Amino acid sequence: MPRKTPAKKTLPKYKRIVLKISGEALKNYKTGDPFDPQILKNLAEQMKRLHALGVQVCLVVGGGNIFRGLAGAKNNGTDRTTGDNMGMLATTINALAIMDCLEKNGIQVRVQTAIPMDKVAEPFILRKAIRHLEKGRVVIFAAGTGNPFCTTDYAAALRANEVHADIIFKATKVDGIYTADPMKDPKATRYASLSYEEALMKHLGVMDATAFALCQENKMPILVFSMNEEGSIERAVLGDKKIGTLVS
Repeated sequence: MPRKTPAKKTLPKYKRIVLKISGEALKNYKTGDPFDPQILKNLAEQMKRLHALGVQVCLVVGGGNIFRGLAGAKNNGTDRTTGDNMGMLATTINALAIMDCLEKNGIQVRVQTAIPMDKVAEPFILRKAIRHLEKGRVVIFAAGTGNPFCTTDYAAALRANEVHADIIFKATKVDGIYTADPMKDPKATRYASLSYEEALMKHLGVMDATAFALCQENKMPILVFSMNEEGSIERAVLGDKKIGTLVS
C-alpha cells in the first residue's frame, strides 16, 4: 500500500504577539455589566488555539469598561492624574478577570503590573515576562506604564518593543481602518494596508500619536481588526490577508 503523506502543519506567521484589547470590548452592552461572560469565553477559546500553534502571547487591556481617566476629567471634574491612576487600577481588574477565565480553560497566565501590587500580581520585570512567554504562559500587562497621561495604546507599543514582539494586534469593534467612520458613513471603505506615513497624514487614529511614533520609530507593525469575528485572532496569526488593516 502506498504510504500516506502526513498533513502539512500550518505554521503561524507571527511567533510572539502583543494583543491590545480595549476595556469596552469586554463590556456587556445589553446589561451594562463591565464584563460579558461570552466575550471572555470566546477570548479563552482563541487563546487555546494560539497556544496549540506555539504562539507566545502578551495581552494589554484597557480599563474603559470601568473607568477612563480622560473621560473622568472631562465629565465630572476628576483631576487628570487621579483619573489616570483610577484607570490604571481598572485595567488591573480587567487583567484579573481575563486571567481567571483563561486559567479555568487550562491556560497558564501571569499578570504583571506597572504599579506594584504584589498581593494580586507580579511587578513588571522584563526578563521574567520573557521567561514566562518561553514557558508557554500568557502574560497580561496591566496598569498601563504606571504613569498618568500615558494611554494603554502607548503601554502596548512600549511592551511590544521591550519583549521584541513580531507585531501588535489591536482588537477593536470594527474590522480594520476605514477612510471614514463606517458606523456613520456607508461609503467608507476599508484599507487592506497602510504605511505609517499614510496613517499619520490621513489622521486615521490608529493609536494615539506617542504610541504610533514609538511603533514607527522601531518598525513595529500594527494589525487593526475586529475581535468579534469568529477566529479572527487565529486567522491573523496565520497571516490571513483578509483580516484587518496592516500598518507597517
